[in-house]
Amino acid sequence: MTFFLPVVMLWLLSGASAEVVQTFENQCDGFFTVKQPPIITPTPAFKKVCQTLNNVVYYATLYDTSNKIPVYSAYKFEGLITCERQSAWNIEPQLDDNNAGANMASKCTPAFTCGSKQALDEDYVNSGYDRGHLAPVYQASSQQCAYATFTLTNAAPQNPSFNRGQWRKTEENIAVYLNNICKPYTKYIVTGVVPGKNKIGNNVNVPSHFWTAYCCLDNNSKCQFSQGYIGENKNDPVNQMDVSALEKELANLYKVTSFKLFASSTNLTRKRKGNRNIRF
Repeated sequence: MTFFLPVVMLWLLSGASAEVVQTFENQCDGFFTVKQPPIITPTPAFKKVCQTLNNVVYYATLYDTSNKIPVYSAYKFEGLITCERQSAWNIEPQLDDNNAGANMASKCTPAFTCGSKQALDEDYVNSGYDRGHLAPVYQASSQQCAYATFTLTNAAPQNPSFNRGQWRKTEENIAVYLNNICKPYTKYIVTGVVPGKNKIGNNVNVPSHFWTAYCCLDNNSKCQFSQGYIGENKNDPVNQMDVSALEKELANLYKVTSFKLFASSTNLTRKRKGNRNIRF
């Protein structure tokens, strides 16, 4: 326990924050194509979070306070770099208490109560599930960005074999592809989960699926390359498909009429070629 204390204290003193906002507009809309977030039927349980470290916003998260997992995290891919991981995870006090302030915290304090609307670190202890990143370390744009991904508002219970196997390889494969093929374009990624039927800890939902998609946007706001991926939360192959097919699959899984991942001045154009079932 003493080994992790300096890391936790660094977070508390570094100005880490994850502000809960009423709208992404003019707050952290730069992580969406043409500044438009994914379109999904909203509920009062969904909260918008601008994930910030040292006054720099690194990505945006739509968080489901009912299921205590993110709906999605949206971010830009800037290129491949090597980042260190950390062991400490943080929470967002504002999700449980509007008066708690914007700073992240490593745990609950007497100043506020927490856990009614978000997952806590203890929910994962002995659960058999990993804290599965949505915006992952491997695709982070800097070391500070990598540190900013270690918040439980950016994580969901993930099967360890899936997290460390098929899904990790999918994250790496996407990063290498974007780094090599989409250099001239602005690269947007949105990664999310589908609520499942099981729970861990204090009613933290275990997703049935993890999904991700990217769009390489040109200077005319046209999506030149795009692709979607989805996999069940077990160590099976990840399915690769067109973004439009992924949107239909998500609408079916979420039981909504439509689900739109990327806004663009035109329909998604050139799709990545490849097998529909990706096994690494």
